[in-house]
Amino acid sequence: MDDTDHALFPRFSAELVATALKDTPVVMVTGPRQCGKTTLVRDLVAGNREFITMDDDTVLAAARSDPTGLVRALDRTTIDEVQRVPDLLRAIKKSVDDDRRPGRFLLTGSANILTLPQVSESLAGRMEIVSLLPLSRAEVRGKKPGFLKAAFGPGSIHPSADSARRATGLGLA
Repeated sequence: MDDTDHALFPRFSAELVATALKDTPVVMVTGPRQCGKTTLVRDLVAGNREFITMDDDTVLAAARSDPTGLVRALDRTTIDEVQRVPDLLRAIKKSVDDDRRPGRFLLTGSANILTLPQVSESLAGRMEIVSLLPLSRAEVRGKKPGFLKAAFGPGSIHPSADSARRATGLGLA
């Protein structure tokens, strides 16, 4: 079987995550289920940092019983499915307050964790959030989408002020 059969489509968000890791202590990749969060971060860091997942029952139990102790032992770590242990975020905040080096924590989780008040308050100013959507047609094609630029950029067709006035006068605008 050819290696190209298993090649991943490059995700446009990967560049945003890589840039954020260079200047922000905590980067969180959020998105709906099965949109590729775990695959994106694993591919991006490719073994250059520790990877732990809250899908592992042993790690989950340790995180729930002593989130501060778990985080104290981590540095430059990716934590997958962090929404399963919201108390980890308070421990990460304390760790980041003690050491604000960029790229310390790369988190993945569902977007609904950001609606919890303790989460949005605890990591304010310490975390950059990158929203990941399901794989787009543009990513499959390997070309950045150009619709908005074509529709609203230089050289696009804009309604004239005259036609806007006419539409207003007719009750169309």
